[in-house]
Amino acid sequence: MGTVRLMGPAAVVIGALLLTGCVGGNDVIPEGAAPSATPRTDDMTCVAFGDVLTIVINADSGLRDGRMAAQEQQGWYRLATRVLDRLPARGEGAVDAALADLKAAAPVIALCANGASGIGSPGWENGYRAMSEACADAGAELGVESFTGG
Repeated sequence: MGTVRLMGPAAVVIGALLLTGCVGGNDVIPEGAAPSATPRTDDMTCVAFGDVLTIVINADSGLRDGRMAAQEQQGWYRLATRVLDRLPARGEGAVDAALADLKAAAPVIALCANGASGIGSPGWENGYRAMSEACADAGAELGVESFTGG
C-alpha cells in the first residue's frame, strides 16, 4: 500500500521535471547578441527536422514492437506536426521548399485536437526524401536518435 501512495506524488514530480525541461528554448545565442540576430540557416532547419524524425521513428518503433498502441503513435505524430510547424525557414532555397512540402503533407494539429497527421503519407515520404537531399546538398546535418526498444 505504501508503494501505491508514493507513485502519485512521484508521477507529479516527474511530470513537473519533464515540463520544466520543455519550457526553455534550445537556441544557442552568442553572448551579447540579441535573439533577433540569430540566423535562420539551412543547418538549423535540418538539425531541427532531425528532432521531428526522432519523434516519428521512435513512435513507429514503439508501435512495431508492441510497446504502444496506434492511438499513442498518432499522439506522437500530432506532436511531430507541431514541432515541424515551428522549424525555422529563410524563405528561399531547396531546404525551405522541401520544408514547405512537408508542412503541406503533415499540417500542424493543435494541442488536444484529433486528426490524421499526414505522416507516412505519399506526400510525407516525398517531402522527407526531398528534405534529406536538400540538407545533404547544403552540407547540413540531418540526424535522428533512436532510443526506444531494448
